[in-house]
Amino acid sequence: MHLWERSRAIAAFAALLLVGAAAPAHADEVEQVVNGGFDGTADPFWSTAGMPISLTDGRACVDVPGGTTNRWDAAIGQNDIDLVAGETYRFSFDASGDAGHVARAITGLAVSPYDTYFEQSPVLGDTQHYAYTFTASTSTAQGQVAFQIGGSADPWHFCVDNVSLVGGVPPEVYVPDTGPRVRVNQVAYLPSGPKAATLVTETTTPLPWVLSDKNGKIAFKGKTSPYGVDPSSGQNVQTIDFSRYTKAGTGFTITADGETSRPFDIDKSAYVGLRADALKFYYTQRSGIEIRDDLRPGYGRAAGHVDVAPNQGDGNVPCQPGVCDYTLDVRGGWYDAGDHGKYVVNGGISVWELLSEYEQSQAVRKVDLKIPESGNRTPDLLDEVRWELDFLLSMQAPNGMVHHKIHDQAWTGLPLLPAQDPQPRELHPVSTAATLNLAATAAQAARVYAKFDPAFAKRALAAARKAYTAAKTNPIALAPESDGVGGGAYNDAKVSDEFYWAAAELFLTTGEKTYATDVTASPEHTADVFGPVAFDWASTAAAAKIDLALLPNKLPGLGTVKAQVVAGADKYLAIQRAQAYGVAYSPANNMWDWGSASIVANNLVVLAAAQKLTGRDRYRDGVLTGLDWLFGRNALNRSYVTGYGEVSAQNEHSRWYAAELDPALPHPPVGSLAGGPNSSIQDPLAQEKLTGCVGQFCYIDDIQSWSTNELTINWNAALAWVSGYVAEIR
Repeated sequence: MHLWERSRAIAAFAALLLVGAAAPAHADEVEQVVNGGFDGTADPFWSTAGMPISLTDGRACVDVPGGTTNRWDAAIGQNDIDLVAGETYRFSFDASGDAGHVARAITGLAVSPYDTYFEQSPVLGDTQHYAYTFTASTSTAQGQVAFQIGGSADPWHFCVDNVSLVGGVPPEVYVPDTGPRVRVNQVAYLPSGPKAATLVTETTTPLPWVLSDKNGKIAFKGKTSPYGVDPSSGQNVQTIDFSRYTKAGTGFTITADGETSRPFDIDKSAYVGLRADALKFYYTQRSGIEIRDDLRPGYGRAAGHVDVAPNQGDGNVPCQPGVCDYTLDVRGGWYDAGDHGKYVVNGGISVWELLSEYEQSQAVRKVDLKIPESGNRTPDLLDEVRWELDFLLSMQAPNGMVHHKIHDQAWTGLPLLPAQDPQPRELHPVSTAATLNLAATAAQAARVYAKFDPAFAKRALAAARKAYTAAKTNPIALAPESDGVGGGAYNDAKVSDEFYWAAAELFLTTGEKTYATDVTASPEHTADVFGPVAFDWASTAAAAKIDLALLPNKLPGLGTVKAQVVAGADKYLAIQRAQAYGVAYSPANNMWDWGSASIVANNLVVLAAAQKLTGRDRYRDGVLTGLDWLFGRNALNRSYVTGYGEVSAQNEHSRWYAAELDPALPHPPVGSLAGGPNSSIQDPLAQEKLTGCVGQFCYIDDIQSWSTNELTINWNAALAWVSGYVAEIR
């Protein structure tokens, strides 16, 4: 999940790696570790049973057994460590091991629930010194330092020395590396589209700039346009507009004020590959099926949650105590984000956006996603979405209402492959929002799949009708805000938008008057729903308006709905034109939302819809300019899409795309969208590094920063829709 996560493995974590000499001593520094130099004895260090500590050349060494599953299955450490909340500590040690093996170095709680306050996982080889700083958020006399070294199929040798945990050290100041001061779309500009870059400079008068080709030859030149201080970043910036240059090529750079940008292309086909990659993301998020390495090299893994130990499985899942007296088979679906939970409201908006892309694009229907179903008579996109739709249908209770979510009983740590998750699984209560999500998406599926699987389309429509009736006839059931243990709460106090959305999709599929009446009677129908966030899992009225506007139908007063969509697009276009970085997003008080990168992408969906409605190029150009921000024309000079751009997000929060913690695991797949700046910085790492951050700077590419750097199925749906639209621009 990606809302209010409380993981045992990251409960109070914040760290800065400092390989090399330790920081200078201070008068108030206090050593917490006893005998960290192993002077004649290993006491009071302990080790896992059957793995005795031996002293070799003054170091503590162990022979680590092979055949263990988890890091914590083999460990060496010391208990009774005192920690004080708010105190900054330096954790340092010398370590060596058989080349390529990993030691998970932690400071945490020595007793249940074994919270981890700090962790790093260096890849070992010859002896090397490691030093880190972190701030504890909890006071305890029952802390520990430990080196977790299990999880290897083969036995290996590990040694450690000079273990130190010193309190009272000054906290490290985090300064992001933003690279050259000329910020560009590091992927590509379209030859026929707008082309702009942003220069960060103290200079307030126009400056000369040059566009150079891959050979360093000047291709174009001009002068910057001063903007002033950009509120979203606090930077003084100027704009470089090179839209008049239309020749295709690779390896272009822009030089201004003594700085040269990162390279980029000018290519009309630049986003065709991204359209496929953004959609391929879903296969490796699948639950309940083996991920084949031949289809996703490096990402192969066993099926998760199919009732094979240590999983307790999704085949016969009970409700939380007191919630229901039945069990459901809820195997399949997509894991929502970086954990192993599955959520109907997030799955719903994801399904809608992917099926919307299908309904709006002929070309995407032919994209080969290289999934097990490829080659049948159904488009790959529909085969992939069907994997989630079947799960959503399975979450419907006998009375027609739909369970809000299913996930672990308690939080698990990182990394943890789905098949290795030992936690019991639980169905959470039904909710009106989840019920209407099923009503909307199942109704949409009924019309989309009718050509390929009439029986499934019929079943989907029946489930949609049943869910809609249940939502209307049962008392409003809201998901509780407090239900956030083991998974995100996804609470939503307003469901009039979900009623509107479900009625709209049922009307579009059936044409029935009763649904049209519910659409036009809804307070959402006349409301301006295009706020700073156009739509997301909690705000779905805009999804209804977009489909009503773009799909053929005979809704009374349809012209008004189309005008509302265009007016919303005009609002985002005006915001974009006022932004130094060309981003179609300007949250109140410069407080960037959780998942801001996907918000930007979804606002661009509204611009694309307006272009489809009006044929006006200014909306198309707005989409292209908005993409620039996602791919590096931003304050951090970083692409938020893995594998796209010279510097891109690589360490999104995930339990199985966890190379940052375990090099045997992969980074997220190319085409994965990171969350993006989040001013609320809820996770401990972000709080340590980013406190006081301004807007765009509230982001860090670290696996532990779940509030700024998670990946999710709904965020990638936004990327897929927009990249699919841009891939078809010529």
